[in-house]
Amino acid sequence: MPLQSYQFQPGINKEGTSLTAEGGWFDANLVRFRKGYAEKIGGWEKYISTTYEGTGRKLHAWVDLDGTKLLGLGTRFKLYIQEGTTYYDITPIRSTTAAGDVTFAATTSSSTITVTDAAHGAVEGDFVTFSGAATLGGNITADVLNQEYQIQTVPTSGTYTITAKDTSGTEVTANSSDTGNGGSSVVGAYQINSGLDVFVSGTGWGTGAWSAGAWGSTTSLTDANQLRLWSMDNFGEDLISCPRAGSIYYWDKTSGLTARAVTLSSLTGANLTPTKGLQVLVSDVDRHVLVFGADPIENGARTGSIDPLLIAFSDQENAAEWEPLSTNTAGDLRCSAGSEIISAIRSRQETLVWTDVALYSLQFVGPPFTFGLTLINEGVSLIGPNAAINSPAGIFWMDKKGFYRYSGAVENVRCSVQSYVFSDFEQGQAFQVFGALNKQFHEVSWFYCSSGSTAIDRYVTYNYQENTWTIGQLERTAWLDEGIFSNPIAAGKSGSNYLYVHETGNDDDGSPMTNVFVQSGDFDLGEGEDFQFIKRMIPDVRFDGSGGSDQQMNVVLKVRNFPGQSLTADQTSSFSSTTTKIDMRARGRQAVLRFESDDDASSINQLGVGFRIGNTRLDLQPNGKR
Repeated sequence: MPLQSYQFQPGINKEGTSLTAEGGWFDANLVRFRKGYAEKIGGWEKYISTTYEGTGRKLHAWVDLDGTKLLGLGTRFKLYIQEGTTYYDITPIRSTTAAGDVTFAATTSSSTITVTDAAHGAVEGDFVTFSGAATLGGNITADVLNQEYQIQTVPTSGTYTITAKDTSGTEVTANSSDTGNGGSSVVGAYQINSGLDVFVSGTGWGTGAWSAGAWGSTTSLTDANQLRLWSMDNFGEDLISCPRAGSIYYWDKTSGLTARAVTLSSLTGANLTPTKGLQVLVSDVDRHVLVFGADPIENGARTGSIDPLLIAFSDQENAAEWEPLSTNTAGDLRCSAGSEIISAIRSRQETLVWTDVALYSLQFVGPPFTFGLTLINEGVSLIGPNAAINSPAGIFWMDKKGFYRYSGAVENVRCSVQSYVFSDFEQGQAFQVFGALNKQFHEVSWFYCSSGSTAIDRYVTYNYQENTWTIGQLERTAWLDEGIFSNPIAAGKSGSNYLYVHETGNDDDGSPMTNVFVQSGDFDLGEGEDFQFIKRMIPDVRFDGSGGSDQQMNVVLKVRNFPGQSLTADQTSSFSSTTTKIDMRARGRQAVLRFESDDDASSINQLGVGFRIGNTRLDLQPNGKR
């Protein structure tokens, strides 16, 4: 019998069984499909060697008037500007005490310091910087106290604890001489409250499907009890940012990289600026600052309580003026469908706004109304505030049970892995979902938590040019596509505290990528009626990584006789670019092929492996009907 050639259709199809995926691919990890063929994705390495505090949740890049590239990074704890090899901490100050309001108490042989401040308003994880403190008398010197600390515990509303350290970060233990309280000149500067690293029921969107407390209550929609999500946009060379359900902050580039962001109300000429919001955005061309879910104006003042359907906008080219007057273009609009705004994204000549039940188009219409709000579609929403992606092929987004695209009209995007994604999806962590664009490869991806996980561990990717889907496991928490920077940049998994440059090399930050594979669906051997004996395989794989001629990978052959049987007779064989054939011995009616570039058991764990799979040929010999 002549050699049988197998060219599998591109994309992963898991909507049916392995057999219904015959002729295609059924499973994969860290593999993409390009020009009809499966290939390993590009590698990644640290963007800079410096770390940041907390889980990175938002990245925004822009260029200042001097041509310097700037990167905004919002984390659970901090707000940063990254430039060169340095993260500059621009986290806003929430409050600063009067001198003497803060006192310290140490315990002999312990590094734990109890801080007393009757109205500190802090939560665990917050940062505070002390100044003006005197020595406690022993090891806890003035230099130890007068620096930034992260709050470890909050036993009461008037006390909290820190862990004493020297200026190098080494813990310092108090001795019997540390009996002082720091003196009467201690000042504490408290940074904004930290947010949560996971979504906790009762701290989010409002009552009902999003599992939260009532809007306007004292316990809901505050920046201290939310999963910490940031929105950012640049206003010229300056940065406007907002932690979800928190205040809106402005960072002025002319004040320098070490200057902290301040509230909008601190700007010169500030008038009726929103005090809270769900998201901030700068409109295209006309340059209005937009706050979605802003607090409304009542009796000549902002209420301080979020209206989850209100869109407030500043005067044109003026981030400080928000009072609607006949002499300016400030004002507000309110969505009519739904109970809260989920997110907004800037598109070409319009801004798309999702509520929990509808999609709107916000467009600049000029005086006297400034903006017009049009209902596009009722019955669609967005699974999380960062789950929409602006791509060259339109706006893509993930809803609670499917994927959609907008390019003038809403259309459902058919997904060949939809059941797989949503059947193993942690609904309680839906707000962690974020979308990512990789336009070099025409891909949009969504990173999400699998069932039972409270941290992002999976992704699903759609190639909008070739209409193919793939899946995989990768821990990332934020993404920025190439543009200002030459490669995509992503925030690593929770706890890694590094940014990574993607699509560079073939490895995982200097180590081999693990568990890289693509596996076919079941395919018939011969006509599928008679048993076939597999004698050999002729591989057709192009190695294109940086590992040179040493690159190799495995092919795994599995067979079975009927769809209901388990796959048996696994045969794993290694091959390289010079391999002409692989001898095999297997008998069955159906088979599965799996190509993998990592298998510790077979010592295939190399640096610099890149591959692209072509047509595979099998040498078959009829072997009876039973």
